[in-house]
Amino acid sequence: MQIEAEAPVTGPPHVQAAGVEIDDVDVSFGSVAALRGVTLSVAPGEIVAVVGPSGCGKSTLLELVCGLLEPDAGEVRAQPAALMPQRDALLPWLSAIDNAGLALRVAGASRAVAREAAHEHFAAFGLEGFERARPAALSGGMRQRVAFLRTLLAGRPILCLDEPFGALDALTRLQMQRWLADALEREPRTVLLVTHDVEEAVVLADRIVLLSPRPGQVLEILDVGLLRPRARGERAVVELRERALEILVADRSDDGAAKRPSS
Repeated sequence: MQIEAEAPVTGPPHVQAAGVEIDDVDVSFGSVAALRGVTLSVAPGEIVAVVGPSGCGKSTLLELVCGLLEPDAGEVRAQPAALMPQRDALLPWLSAIDNAGLALRVAGASRAVAREAAHEHFAAFGLEGFERARPAALSGGMRQRVAFLRTLLAGRPILCLDEPFGALDALTRLQMQRWLADALEREPRTVLLVTHDVEEAVVLADRIVLLSPRPGQVLEILDVGLLRPRARGERAVVELRERALEILVADRSDDGAAKRPSS
């Protein structure tokens, strides 16, 4: 595909690695408490996975980091963050390359400049030859890659990924996990990854934050401490997965609140 650019483009803007500080945060929606007393530090360039049961405030945590919500109590300190929701949210009337460049268009870039910036990454993202395809003509995995490229091209130092592979079949999900690990090696960012898949968290993340049922509280933060790449079946991955699951399904106290592991 030949694209005429109005100005030289070298890809997404250069971004510095950034950290996130969440200090004793509470969030409620009316009478429903979503998060309570959550404290978390994410180091620059670190990948942190957030795991917990449905409704425990995982997505709310990402919205706080992205500045889409304000906490009722506590403080969130973070540089600008880009959110990738579970659904790819591609615009059906735009081509793959125009969907990928949408964040740049919103920021004021011309169509030609946005297309050139996106096109530079299409081969590495396994999308070459599909520049003009509409979303309906793409597989689920390809749609997610377009969505991730759109998020990356936003140029934000922090990426918040909300169940990015939750809607995919098991085989495609496994392939996309490997692809995402490679993509983050090429384009490092500070990443908060929400997932229901504990094994996915172990394979991708540097640390895993385990949240209790609503209101979400930090049960424990596990250091993964394994070299990449990681295979799902390797012993250390399985052991860490089992440890995380043990914490998540631990006995509840009489009042129904999750017990915090002793330190």
